Amino acid sequence: MNRNTRRARAIAIAQAKPDTKLVTLRYLMLAAGATAASIAALLSHFI
Repeated sequence: MNRNTRRARAIAIAQAKPDTKLVTLRYLMLAAGATAASIAALLSHFI
C-alpha cells in the first residue's frame, strides 16, 4: 500500500459520518441497561 492509498483511506475514514440510527440504538440500549441495573439495585436493597 503506497502513501496515496493510505492517505485516501485516512481521509475516507475521517469523513465517514456515524450512522444516526446505530448511535440512537446504542444510547437506547445503554439507557435500558442502566435502568435495569438501577431497578435491580433498588429491589435488592428492599428485599
